[in-house]
Amino acid sequence: MTKVGIVNFGMGNLNSVQNALKFLGCKYTLISNPSEFDGISHIILPGVGSFKKAMENLIEQNLIDRLKKEVIENKKNILGICLGMQLLGKSSTEKMQTDGLGFIKNKVEKFSSEETLDKNIPHVGFNNVKISNKNFQLFTGIKDMSDFYFVHSYRMLQENLNENYATCNYGIEFLAAFKHQNIYGTQFHPEKSQYNGIKMIYNFLKN
Repeated sequence: MTKVGIVNFGMGNLNSVQNALKFLGCKYTLISNPSEFDGISHIILPGVGSFKKAMENLIEQNLIDRLKKEVIENKKNILGICLGMQLLGKSSTEKMQTDGLGFIKNKVEKFSSEETLDKNIPHVGFNNVKISNKNFQLFTGIKDMSDFYFVHSYRMLQENLNENYATCNYGIEFLAAFKHQNIYGTQFHPEKSQYNGIKMIYNFLKN
């Protein structure tokens, strides 16, 4: 039976994620301490705000070791959303160099005005997403170049992700979504992306 654990570390867009899961008829629980991972089949790591503060909160709540056990050892599927996707990476240059969870080796860096051709930063609003591989499970039943909702100033570098990924163009092409083994990430907010986003969360829960 599918039961989702939404990691609650004080910086997530929890209401929208909960509403999406309710719409899909999926059982879920909010996870604020390590013992609450028991019985969970899928993990969602949402997030809005500062990378450094988010890692500090995860450390303070003693969630990191249990997250690593569930994802790396037990191979449970995890979906990182927006900041949550960035936290899955190796590190971020936001404010100061800060280590992430390190589930994948990719780094996170800020957009520059030169890269975005002087477009506004943060990148806010709906934008089209290009799928690299028609077999990318998150996008099953979703048309290429469908639009999703973004709010971010930083982005994860695409290095080391050569198969299941998707990109978006905002002056520069950047990583919008990926799958690496049991680890999934979306820079956009599927829970705020109407039908396409709900379909994507459904696809994640099917795997």
